[in-house]
Amino acid sequence: MRRKRNIQIDNLELVTAGAKGVAIGRTEEGKTVLVSNAVPGDIVNVQVVKSKKNYFEAKIVSFLKYSDDRVEPKCMHFGVCGGCKWQNLSYDKQLEYKEKEVYGNLTRIGKIEDFSYLPICSSKEQYNYRNKMEFSFSNARWLTLEEIQSGNEIQEKDALGFHIPQQWSKVLDLKECFLQAEPSNTIRNKVKKFALEQGMEFYDIKEQKGFLRTLMIRSNSKNEILILVQFFKEIKEQREAILSFIKEEFPEVKTVMYAINPKGNDSIYDLDVQVYSGDGYITEEIEGLKFKIGPKSFFQTNYNQAVNLYEITRDFAELNGDEIVYDLYTGTGTIAQFVSRKAKKVIGVEAVPEAIEAAKMNAEYNEVTNCTFYCGDMKEIFTDEFISQNGRPDVIITDPPRDGMHKNVVETILRISPRKLVYVSCNSATQARDLELMRDKYEVIKVQAVDMFPQTHHVESVALLKLK
Repeated sequence: MRRKRNIQIDNLELVTAGAKGVAIGRTEEGKTVLVSNAVPGDIVNVQVVKSKKNYFEAKIVSFLKYSDDRVEPKCMHFGVCGGCKWQNLSYDKQLEYKEKEVYGNLTRIGKIEDFSYLPICSSKEQYNYRNKMEFSFSNARWLTLEEIQSGNEIQEKDALGFHIPQQWSKVLDLKECFLQAEPSNTIRNKVKKFALEQGMEFYDIKEQKGFLRTLMIRSNSKNEILILVQFFKEIKEQREAILSFIKEEFPEVKTVMYAINPKGNDSIYDLDVQVYSGDGYITEEIEGLKFKIGPKSFFQTNYNQAVNLYEITRDFAELNGDEIVYDLYTGTGTIAQFVSRKAKKVIGVEAVPEAIEAAKMNAEYNEVTNCTFYCGDMKEIFTDEFISQNGRPDVIITDPPRDGMHKNVVETILRISPRKLVYVSCNSATQARDLELMRDKYEVIKVQAVDMFPQTHHVESVALLKLK
C-alpha cells in the first residue's frame, strides 16, 4: 500500500458485506476498506476515494479474482441503474449477509445478549415482487461513455425510467426492469412510444419545463392496475390523448388518474389528483380484510412478504383477545386491523393526516369496530392524558420510520411499561439503538429478519420485548 495522496490498495480480499450493501476488506494494517460495486469473495485492486480515521472508501481499479458467490445479473441495466445492487450476489448469500447485519447491530449497537434469533423469512419471489413503481420522463437521457466519446450527434434524448444515482438531472431510459411483474414493462415502453409519436414534450429537470413528468404503476395481487401520470402543465388535448391511450390499450388498468404538478419536486402528497377513469383506487386483500389503495396510499410494496411480516408481528404479540394494543406509527392501519381480531381494542397513531383518513375508511369498509385511529406527531400526542383517555396498553406494536423512535416516545413507553413490545423496523441500526435504551427494563426475547426487498441490501427486523 502506498501512503501518498492517491492511495492504491492491491490484492485486497473482500470478506463480508456491510451497511448499504458495500463489500468490506481490510488492509495489512487492519484498516477497514469499504468497496462499492463488488461482492464478498472478490479480490481486487482499489483506489481510495475517501480516507477516514477508521476506514477507507475505495473504488475498484481492477478485479484479480471473482467471488464464487457471484451470479450473472438478470437485468441489462445492472451497474448503471441505482436499484437491485445485489443482483450479482446469490440469493442464499444475500440472506446470509442480511441476517448478519441485523444480528450484528443488535449485539454491537444494542448490546443485547441471550435472545432467540430466528432464521430470516425469505421471499418466495426474488424478482417481480414490487406492487408500486414510479418512472420519470426526461428530455436529458443518461448517455453511455461510448455515446459521449463517439462524437456523433445524439438523436434520441428522451427517456422514461429511473434517475441515475448522484446525477438527479439524468434519467436512465429503461428497456426492462424485473422489479414489477408484467405488464409493467409493456405499459412503460408503449406509453413512451405513444408520447414520442404524438410529439409530446418530456420534462426538462434542470430548466423545470415540459409536459410529461412521471408515470406511476400500482398493482395488486390480482394484477389489477392503477396508473397515475403527472404533467408539468395542462395541455388538455395531449393529456386526454395519452390517458385515453392507456385506458384503451391495457384492460388490466382499472383506474387512470392524473395530476398537474408545476412544483420543483415530484411529490404527489400535496397535489390535487384527478380521476380520469375508474374508481380512483384498487383493492388489496389480506385474510379477508380489504384495503383501498390510491396513488397516495402507503402499502407494503412486496405483498407476500407483507403478509409474512404481519403474521410474524401478530405471532410475536401473543394476543388472547383481552389486550389493549397500541399500534404506533400505524400508517394506513394495516397492522392494527390485522391484529384486531385477537385484541380487545387497538389504538393506532400516525402523523400523516391522509394515512389516518385511509385507516378510518378501511376500518369502516372492513366493519372493524375495535380500532380507533388518531392523527398527530407521536412525540406530542403520546402523553399521559392520551393514555388515560384510551387505556394503558398491554401490548405496544411500533413500526417507526428509518430514523427510529423519538426519545420522548421511548421515555413514555418506559414510563407506562406495557407487558410486551413488538418492534418492527426497516433499519436494524436505529432499532438496536432504541432497544439499548430499553434494556434495563425490557428483555429481548426473540428477533426475526424479513427479506422484504430481494436483490437489495435492505432488510426488515421484528423484535419481541417483555417486561423484566
